Amino acid sequence: MDFGKKLKQLLEENNLTQKKFAAELNIAPSTVSSYVQNVREPDFKTLTNIACYFNVSVDYLLSISEETSDSYMEEELLRTFRMMNSIQKEIYVEQGRVVIKTLKKYNN
Repeated sequence: MDFGKKLKQLLEENNLTQKKFAAELNIAPSTVSSYVQNVREPDFKTLTNIACYFNVSVDYLLSISEETSDSYMEEELLRTFRMMNSIQKEIYVEQGRVVIKTLKKYNN
């Protein structure tokens, strides 16, 4: 997935408009629009600010990790986890434990 699609996905997941996001990062809305459309790429500082804002890695934004790799999956789990409230996080972790226990039973 390219940078523009990743940024668009993050904006949607966080219920942010491009205009609101641009104001948060103190950049022009047209600049954010050009990022989403893949017409323009952010400089290193802006890329870092975007990663920090969404609490994701620059590698994630740039799709450096292969989509089948463990690091990509880990990043997706963390990103999902960070969007949850505390009760949802507890349920998410407990479900993960149940999956592990269930798989151990079937693998033995």
